Amino acid sequence: MFKKILFIAICICGLIPFYAQDKVNKTQLGFSFGLGSEFKNRNYTYANQSFKLQFYSKIKESKNFKYEIVLQPELNFATHQLLNLYFVEPDEPNYIEKREKYTTLKDVKEYVFNIGLLMRKPVFKSASIYVLASIGPMIIDNETERLSKGFAFADVLALGFTFRINKVVFDIRPTVRHISNAGLYKNNSGYNTKNIDFGVLFSL
Repeated sequence: MFKKILFIAICICGLIPFYAQDKVNKTQLGFSFGLGSEFKNRNYTYANQSFKLQFYSKIKESKNFKYEIVLQPELNFATHQLLNLYFVEPDEPNYIEKREKYTTLKDVKEYVFNIGLLMRKPVFKSASIYVLASIGPMIIDNETERLSKGFAFADVLALGFTFRINKVVFDIRPTVRHISNAGLYKNNSGYNTKNIDFGVLFSL
């Protein structure tokens, strides 16, 4: 319960400066749905569905580019399974028990608050391409052999395309995502995944 309260508090604190800028910067509000999976490997499987709220605020514009701050509270539903028994080495305490535990398919929930910087290049009057880099604190509700339960970070690099119809913007965004806890807990091998997000934004 405390961790969920902490996550909500971080979201609220992050949104305060965003709304303070709302009067002077053009904003977009929306949501996205994403799908992802692990890069091919022999150690584990990982698949996820993500649901994000999206808040965009333009902070600067040049002749060729627009720069925006992006805030994305995210709820992520994932499944994970250890494939390589020998990833859990015999010198670990209770390694047989851990192998049995970790090779069971698991459901994992991730509560994330992504904070990013976006650089956008208009290509037509109603379309653009962009690069987005973000990092966000997150809380994971289930332990795996690769990552301990609790606090971690999500790093995301994305290349996206948007097109506008009236005040509605449609967004397609392939991403690469890395999750780890920066050594805060024992299990920190992390996950590397490829994802694709489909979003809708409304200009204000």
